[in-house]
Amino acid sequence: GSQKAFGSGFEIAEEIRKIVREELGLTVSLGVSFNKIFAKLGSDMKKPDAITVIEEADYQTKVWPLPASDLLYVGRATTKKLERYGILTIGDIAKARPEFLKTLLGVNGIMLWRFANGTDQSRVMRTDYVSPVKSIGHGITCVADLENNEEVWKVMLELSQDIGHRLRVHELSAKGVQITVKDDGLTHKQYQAQMPLPTQSPMEIALKARSLFEDNYRWMQNVRAITVRAINLVSDALPQQLDLFDDAVKREKRDRLEDTIEKIRMRFGNRAIYSASLMGDIKMPGRGVNEVVMPGIMYT
Repeated sequence: GSQKAFGSGFEIAEEIRKIVREELGLTVSLGVSFNKIFAKLGSDMKKPDAITVIEEADYQTKVWPLPASDLLYVGRATTKKLERYGILTIGDIAKARPEFLKTLLGVNGIMLWRFANGTDQSRVMRTDYVSPVKSIGHGITCVADLENNEEVWKVMLELSQDIGHRLRVHELSAKGVQITVKDDGLTHKQYQAQMPLPTQSPMEIALKARSLFEDNYRWMQNVRAITVRAINLVSDALPQQLDLFDDAVKREKRDRLEDTIEKIRMRFGNRAIYSASLMGDIKMPGRGVNEVVMPGIMYT
């Protein structure tokens, strides 16, 4: 539809380039192609203030000689894996066997093979398109290293408050929890596990995060940063299979309590009510012992 209204792809790109330069005084480089992967690639090929057109008839000549790292989603780690097998250019990716790339890189290997061969047909989304939420997480680099399980637990509990709130906003529940731990040597470790039942509860998410940490982390070094993430999200409107070992009445009461806490926080602020264990300094930015807490705050 755009071509009937505004002309060819090159003419549209040229109009964009001129308008941006005239109205903002900025130069831009644009790519025009038959799919958005090659259009993105084209925008990086000539800079500054240039337009690169990659046609379906000549993409092999223009694209295949380029380094594999120029292709979208081929980062440093993927580049090193490909180089071990002599795959150095985008053309090498295109000519590799899809089964081999899948073995080497998983499903991303098939995706890259399609990208390199120009067969990706994913559409450009409308301006009002909202990408589905696949996970909800919160991470923090602490103001001082965490030195024991109790300090880690307090940070996880604080992070989980925000996660529970955002799950409610998006009307989602988490079927799993993932944590990422960075030690003072800047080494990352990641662990995850499934929840017995989908949940929005900050406490249940925090307790699962705590269990993951204490079961897996070995205190060879102190902890510098922590991320807690709710994963495997499902709509909170979906019916749940009851668990014979779960107290449904107790769960319902706890859900009503947490709904009430959420309403209080929405009305009076996030710090209107929170766990007493989070009082004082928990080594998070903005949570120092020198902060003044006004009267009237509620603790649980």
